[in-house]
Amino acid sequence: MARIFQQNELEANTKRVVGTYGYMSPEYAMEGVFSIKSDVYSFGVLMLEIAWELWNEDAALELIDPALDDSSIKDEMLRCIHIGLLCVEDSAIDRPTMSDVIAMLTNDNLSLPPPKKPAFSFARQAHISDKESENNSIYWASISDMVPR
Repeated sequence: MARIFQQNELEANTKRVVGTYGYMSPEYAMEGVFSIKSDVYSFGVLMLEIAWELWNEDAALELIDPALDDSSIKDEMLRCIHIGLLCVEDSAIDRPTMSDVIAMLTNDNLSLPPPKKPAFSFARQAHISDKESENNSIYWASISDMVPR
């Protein structure tokens, strides 16, 4: 994807979307807009995927360095999950930069903004017949439930 950018560009627009959809930021997968925040989204998805897999294997403590004091384990885990949720915010503008993520991971005194409700997408349909539109309202939405591999 690095070829999408010209030198000194921070954002690019493309009609050719490449990558694994589960790791793509919504704005890239849906609109072809790729920015430095797209990688932050992918990083957050990867962090949460690892945490979820270990959690399901009843091995979540493997996420934590055994050298850490026992009293900080719970707080450290919650902080990492919090950062992961910030990285996968639906809107790119709400995601931290990678330098912000590093600062959040290395500075426990840095306060974190609250993550927003997990993303969902409104259904986008090119054509809805009159019969189909009778069953839907302006409040109709599709909610995605992420399932680990």
